[in-house]
Amino acid sequence: MRTTMSDRPVLIAGGGPVGILLALALAQRNIPVRLYEASDAINEAPRASTLHPATLEMISALGLLDDVIGQGLIAPTFQFWDRPTRRIVAEFDHAILAKDTKIPFVVQCEQHKIARLGLERLKAFPHASVSFGAPVASIADCGDHVEITTQTGLGMETVSGSYLVGADGGRSTVRKALNIDFEGYTFPERFLVLTTPFDFATEHGVAFRAYFSDPDEWANLFKVSGDDGKGRWRAVFPTVPGQTDEEVLDESATEARLQKFFPKAGRYDIFHRNIYRVHQRVAASFRKGRVFLAGDSAHVNNPIGGLGLNCGVHDAMQLADQLAAVMLDQRPETDLDRYNGIRRPMNIEYVQQQTIANKKRLEERGPAAREANFDHLRRTAADPVAHRAFLMRTSLLESVRKNASLAGAS
Repeated sequence: MRTTMSDRPVLIAGGGPVGILLALALAQRNIPVRLYEASDAINEAPRASTLHPATLEMISALGLLDDVIGQGLIAPTFQFWDRPTRRIVAEFDHAILAKDTKIPFVVQCEQHKIARLGLERLKAFPHASVSFGAPVASIADCGDHVEITTQTGLGMETVSGSYLVGADGGRSTVRKALNIDFEGYTFPERFLVLTTPFDFATEHGVAFRAYFSDPDEWANLFKVSGDDGKGRWRAVFPTVPGQTDEEVLDESATEARLQKFFPKAGRYDIFHRNIYRVHQRVAASFRKGRVFLAGDSAHVNNPIGGLGLNCGVHDAMQLADQLAAVMLDQRPETDLDRYNGIRRPMNIEYVQQQTIANKKRLEERGPAAREANFDHLRRTAADPVAHRAFLMRTSLLESVRKNASLAGAS
């Protein structure tokens, strides 16, 4: 019997939300898929959690929207603050997008929950499999198919597939195996994340997403539901270059940061402390032969604005559409060239540029420039036309509409 392209599974390296949602999207299109994750389980460390309206539309198409809302928090508004004076500069409300999307709000849902929900849905498809504790050790593009070698509990295993997608994070084994440059830079300061149950909304009127401009120490503050549904607030601060982990994570130092941020009687309960390096990088290409990159393996950025995970999901959904169309003989294989041609420029224009600008806005030191930024935000929020245009871009709806027009072109 002749083996056709659709008989061979799509192989996916990486069991985070991007890899799992890609697998689900392919499985729903009757494409066989096999996913391999190096870790023994889904990573539950505090990471991305913001899902913008454009991404929620895709989550809805996968049948996961109600579950994501049920395990997350709806955040219709977000704020910009002047931290030194503790004044709200401007507030933006996604309700103004009601004519642009059926989902005019953000949902704060931790990425490990998204991955778990997708994984649970994948169990319904006999042509989909997921292997944890199975790192991809090597890859080979054989012209008409790909082969990977993965480490399993029984030893090394070689698996054949039609295509391979590297969704295996910023340190991607797949990207490195392809010798694709990861162009960009790493910030000299690291970011500190502190998680506390203190209710900043009730006590200080902070929206579930808030950005604090400060020439000395900017900050981000946002709320997630937590695994127990009781609510957790994550505060993000820059660290001083050269500080050791011990200095940054010291209990008295982290307490002092929060007390300086919003003083209160008594100590803060701090459930979690994490420090990490932050990058602005984009792979030189998102495709090489039968191998593709998606999510953090293709691009990383600072988290201000919550765009990285969203863009990764958008990569996955476009790639699922294109791979399925080619494998089901609905489109020529040359159609796959457009994945890199569309997704790479889209990330640079809508994610890299925005996140770099977001960070510069928050850390601006010049008094005149700070006031100009504040004045621009106030005028934008007060003008319905400008308010909508700002949210179309920051919510990635503008990029998705543009992506759809480019992807749909013959």
